[in-house]
Amino acid sequence: MAVSVAIVTVSSAVVAGEREDEAGALLQRLATTAGLRVAAAGAVGDERAAIEARLHQHVAGDVDVILTCGGTGLTPDDVTPEATAAVIERPAPGFAEALRAASLRHTPMGMLTRGESGIAGRTLIVNLPGSPRAVEQLFQVLAPVLDHAVATIRSAAGSRALHEAQP
Repeated sequence: MAVSVAIVTVSSAVVAGEREDEAGALLQRLATTAGLRVAAAGAVGDERAAIEARLHQHVAGDVDVILTCGGTGLTPDDVTPEATAAVIERPAPGFAEALRAASLRHTPMGMLTRGESGIAGRTLIVNLPGSPRAVEQLFQVLAPVLDHAVATIRSAAGSRALHEAQP
Protein backbone atom coordinates (compact mmCIF):
# COMPACT_ATOMS: atom_id res chain seq x y z
CA MET A 1 0.00 0.00 0.00
CA ALA A 2 1.31 3.44 -0.92
CA VAL A 3 2.44 5.82 1.77
CA SER A 4 -0.23 8.46 2.32
CA VAL A 5 0.86 12.08 2.51
CA ALA A 6 -0.82 15.35 3.42
CA ILE A 7 0.75 18.48 1.97
CA VAL A 8 0.34 21.73 3.87
CA THR A 9 1.46 24.99 2.30
CA VAL A 10 2.01 27.67 4.92
CA SER A 11 1.41 31.05 3.30
CA SER A 12 -1.02 33.83 4.14
CA ALA A 13 -0.53 35.18 0.61
CA VAL A 14 -1.65 31.87 -0.92
CA VAL A 15 -4.67 31.70 1.39
CA ALA A 16 -5.61 35.29 0.46
CA GLY A 17 -5.33 34.45 -3.25
CA GLU A 18 -2.49 36.94 -3.73
CA ARG A 19 -0.04 34.28 -4.89
CA GLU A 20 -0.17 30.89 -6.61
CA ASP A 21 0.75 27.86 -4.53
CA GLU A 22 3.68 26.84 -6.71
CA ALA A 23 5.60 25.00 -4.00
CA GLY A 24 2.58 23.01 -2.82
CA ALA A 25 1.56 22.08 -6.36
CA LEU A 26 5.12 20.99 -7.13
CA LEU A 27 5.29 18.96 -3.93
CA GLN A 28 2.06 17.19 -4.91
CA ARG A 29 3.49 16.30 -8.33
CA LEU A 30 6.77 15.09 -6.85
CA ALA A 31 4.98 12.98 -4.23
CA THR A 32 2.72 11.37 -6.83
CA THR A 33 5.66 10.67 -9.13
CA ALA A 34 7.49 9.05 -6.20
CA GLY A 35 4.54 6.67 -5.69
CA LEU A 36 3.06 8.37 -2.64
CA ARG A 37 -0.70 8.75 -2.30
CA VAL A 38 -1.62 12.41 -1.76
CA ALA A 39 -4.47 12.11 0.74
CA ALA A 40 -4.88 15.87 1.27
CA ALA A 41 -3.36 19.14 0.15
CA GLY A 42 -4.13 22.72 1.03
CA ALA A 43 -2.87 26.01 2.36
CA VAL A 44 -3.04 27.62 5.78
CA GLY A 45 -2.04 31.14 6.82
CA ASP A 46 1.13 32.07 8.69
CA GLU A 47 -0.53 31.77 12.11
CA ARG A 48 0.77 29.32 14.68
CA ALA A 49 -2.66 28.22 15.97
CA ALA A 50 -3.95 27.62 12.43
CA ILE A 51 -0.87 25.59 11.49
CA GLU A 52 -1.11 23.50 14.66
CA ALA A 53 -4.81 22.85 14.03
CA ARG A 54 -4.15 21.70 10.47
CA LEU A 55 -1.33 19.41 11.58
CA HIS A 56 -3.53 17.90 14.33
CA GLN A 57 -6.31 17.41 11.77
CA HIS A 58 -4.04 15.38 9.50
CA VAL A 59 -2.56 13.38 12.38
CA ALA A 60 -6.13 12.51 13.47
CA GLY A 61 -6.84 11.57 9.84
CA ASP A 62 -4.09 8.97 10.20
CA VAL A 63 -1.96 9.98 7.21
CA ASP A 64 1.50 8.45 7.18
CA VAL A 65 3.43 11.66 6.43
CA ILE A 66 2.70 15.38 6.60
CA LEU A 67 4.96 17.55 4.47
CA THR A 68 4.76 21.28 5.04
CA CYS A 69 6.25 23.89 2.76
CA GLY A 70 6.78 27.48 3.80
CA GLY A 71 7.13 29.43 7.01
CA THR A 72 10.54 28.07 8.01
CA GLY A 73 12.65 31.20 7.60
CA LEU A 74 13.69 34.02 9.88
CA THR A 75 10.88 36.56 9.43
CA PRO A 76 8.56 37.16 12.40
CA ASP A 77 5.65 35.40 10.67
CA ASP A 78 7.70 32.26 9.92
CA VAL A 79 6.20 30.13 12.70
CA THR A 80 5.91 26.71 11.06
CA PRO A 81 8.77 25.23 13.16
CA GLU A 82 7.17 26.40 16.41
CA ALA A 83 3.76 25.03 15.38
CA THR A 84 5.32 21.73 14.35
CA ALA A 85 7.29 21.45 17.60
CA ALA A 86 4.04 21.94 19.53
CA VAL A 87 2.42 19.03 17.67
CA ILE A 88 5.20 16.45 17.51
CA GLU A 89 5.51 14.00 20.38
CA ARG A 90 8.89 12.54 19.47
CA PRO A 91 11.54 14.51 17.59
CA ALA A 92 13.11 12.95 14.50
CA PRO A 93 15.78 15.57 13.82
CA GLY A 94 17.65 13.59 11.17
CA PHE A 95 15.15 14.61 8.50
CA ALA A 96 15.55 18.34 9.17
CA GLU A 97 19.31 17.97 9.50
CA ALA A 98 19.55 16.12 6.18
CA LEU A 99 17.45 18.78 4.45
CA ARG A 100 19.63 21.59 5.79
CA ALA A 101 22.81 19.75 4.76
CA ALA A 102 21.45 19.15 1.26
CA SER A 103 20.31 22.75 0.98
CA LEU A 104 23.77 23.99 1.90
CA ARG A 105 25.17 22.11 -1.10
CA HIS A 106 23.06 24.41 -3.31
CA THR A 107 23.23 27.72 -1.44
CA PRO A 108 24.70 29.16 1.76
CA MET A 109 21.18 30.46 2.50
CA GLY A 110 20.29 26.88 3.43
CA MET A 111 21.49 27.57 6.95
CA LEU A 112 18.63 30.06 7.37
CA THR A 113 15.93 27.40 7.37
CA ARG A 114 14.56 26.44 10.76
CA GLY A 115 12.50 23.42 9.67
CA GLU A 116 11.58 20.76 12.22
CA SER A 117 10.75 17.08 11.90
CA GLY A 118 9.21 14.55 14.22
CA ILE A 119 6.46 12.07 14.94
CA ALA A 120 2.94 12.75 16.21
CA GLY A 121 0.97 9.61 16.93
CA ARG A 122 1.97 7.41 14.00
CA THR A 123 2.54 10.27 11.56
CA LEU A 124 5.87 11.68 10.43
CA ILE A 125 5.90 15.49 10.02
CA VAL A 126 8.65 17.20 8.00
CA ASN A 127 8.96 20.93 7.27
CA LEU A 128 10.35 22.06 3.91
CA PRO A 129 11.10 25.61 2.79
CA GLY A 130 8.50 27.42 0.68
CA SER A 131 10.65 27.96 -2.39
CA PRO A 132 9.70 25.71 -5.33
CA ARG A 133 13.38 25.36 -6.15
CA ALA A 134 14.15 24.20 -2.60
CA VAL A 135 11.17 21.82 -2.63
CA GLU A 136 12.40 20.23 -5.86
CA GLN A 137 15.96 19.84 -4.56
CA LEU A 138 15.05 18.64 -1.08
CA PHE A 139 12.20 16.26 -1.85
CA GLN A 140 14.79 14.06 -3.55
CA VAL A 141 16.52 13.72 -0.17
CA LEU A 142 13.32 12.59 1.57
CA ALA A 143 11.76 10.33 -1.04
CA PRO A 144 14.12 7.32 -0.73
CA VAL A 145 13.57 6.95 3.03
CA LEU A 146 9.84 7.58 3.43
CA ASP A 147 8.68 3.97 2.91
CA HIS A 148 11.13 2.65 5.49
CA ALA A 149 10.44 5.50 7.92
CA VAL A 150 6.69 4.87 7.77
CA ALA A 151 7.16 1.11 8.14
CA THR A 152 9.31 1.71 11.20
CA ILE A 153 6.89 4.18 12.78
CA ARG A 154 3.91 1.89 12.16
CA SER A 155 5.64 -1.37 13.12
CA ALA A 156 3.61 -3.17 15.79
CA ALA A 157 6.42 -5.64 16.39
CA GLY A 158 9.01 -3.03 17.30
CA SER A 159 12.22 -2.03 15.62
CA ARG A 160 14.16 -5.24 16.34
CA ALA A 161 11.61 -7.41 14.48
CA LEU A 162 11.47 -4.91 11.62
CA HIS A 163 15.23 -4.87 11.14
CA GLU A 164 15.58 -8.65 11.47
CA ALA A 165 13.01 -9.11 8.69
CA GLN A 166 15.05 -7.05 6.22
CA PRO A 167 17.59 -8.78 3.94
